[in-house]
Amino acid sequence: MITVTINGDAVELPDDSTVVDAVAATLDRELDPDGRPSDGGRLGVAVSLDAAVVPRSAWASTTLAPDAEIELVTAVQGG
Repeated sequence: MITVTINGDAVELPDDSTVVDAVAATLDRELDPDGRPSDGGRLGVAVSLDAAVVPRSAWASTTLAPDAEIELVTAVQGG
């Protein structure tokens, strides 16, 4: 197990976890390897890893290191 920080909270994830795994665990949603929700719905999330934006196309190939700092930002519609 590794410990990472997600939105300020310490979270334990299995070794070799990726950004997809962290997002799925945080949102409690099943995600396909491409980062899209398995239920076909919308996700509306952007990810920063150690202060660098990670494009969704790289989520599955970006392995997390112990003590990584992840920020999830959810899009909100409004005016």
